[in-house]
Amino acid sequence: ALRPAQAISGSRVPMDYHWLGPRRDARLSPRTGVVPFVALLLLQRRPVAGRALLMTGPGCPGHSLCRPNVQEQTRKQVALLNATAQDLFSLYLKCQGEPFSSDTDKLCNPSGVFFPAFRVNRTSERKEVMVAMYKLFAFLNASLGNITRDQEELNPTAKELLDRLHNTTKTTRGLISNLTCLLCKNYNIFQVDVSYGESSKGKSTFKKKQQGCQVLRKYVQVIAQAARVLLPHLSPL
Repeated sequence: ALRPAQAISGSRVPMDYHWLGPRRDARLSPRTGVVPFVALLLLQRRPVAGRALLMTGPGCPGHSLCRPNVQEQTRKQVALLNATAQDLFSLYLKCQGEPFSSDTDKLCNPSGVFFPAFRVNRTSERKEVMVAMYKLFAFLNASLGNITRDQEELNPTAKELLDRLHNTTKTTRGLISNLTCLLCKNYNIFQVDVSYGESSKGKSTFKKKQQGCQVLRKYVQVIAQAARVLLPHLSPL
């Protein structure tokens, strides 16, 4: 049996999600009203711009919430994000100007920026892969909110960059919705602990640009890995 999810910092908890069942902790299941689908409860541990998705009842609904092609749509969304990640990063660099364009390796080194661990691989259980994907893209969606907000302030005329950020965010939100559906439908999982990155609000212009640069560079690396891992796990159960 799986233990209740816990927000544990600095330790590896590979299965920190909840199963539905007679012994689940009702205190972790508040009713929040009716929405089009039951989403996963995100437990924020770090401040960042973005909204948490809340579940609406004691459990996952029927399979009717999933579109017939949800698995193929999920595959295509990940592939699209992977195919456009490098271009988004390059365009971001171009719009930030110097010194980011000429000193990218130093200023955009992602080693100092928080990013959720992605320890699954092609041989991992499908359930683990789906949960890891959810954590990754929930984090990314919130981070994109930070970056977009900053760029609307710092580069309001950079239409192509802003459009790409908005489109990437839209794709990411659709992917989160599909992952929510798959986790509920296939595994009856309705709660996942998600760690968010540090908010850039209140930071200097340089720090805002640098944080966005670091996150997007790390994103390029992680999304490529995610795409490789996901493909064999989206065949019908």
